[in-house]
Amino acid sequence: MGLRLYTGGTFDLFHSGHVEFLKRCSQIADHVTVSLNTDEFIYAYKKKKPVISYDERRAVLEACVYVDQIIPNIGGADSKPAIERARPNIIAIGSDWARRDYYEQMQFSQDWLDTYGISLIYIPYTQGISSTEIKERLRG
Repeated sequence: MGLRLYTGGTFDLFHSGHVEFLKRCSQIADHVTVSLNTDEFIYAYKKKKPVISYDERRAVLEACVYVDQIIPNIGGADSKPAIERARPNIIAIGSDWARRDYYEQMQFSQDWLDTYGISLIYIPYTQGISSTEIKERLRG
């Protein structure tokens, strides 16, 4: 198999920004694995439940032509177990993380990535659409 890409997230209220991100992932690699955050982890991290349940979010991602595999984020705040399970060459994240400490968030270091031969790349963030923005529209 060629290049394997890993990305993770909640993918609540799946929207065009998610589609564009995953499309770009599929253009970069031959195999795209999404580590999907569990409802329990989302609540622990954000102190609120996702709008769409894990099973429903998984079903949407399974229908997305740009995703080859979905795995649960089994490590919660520690992403290393899910990354080790996916065995990627590349981890892709949105450029909205470029000014935040993604390494701390995911609980790995550049040395850890280097040990596994994994590159971290940023994919441009789609402006004007997000789950938060959709919730604001609904509040109207």
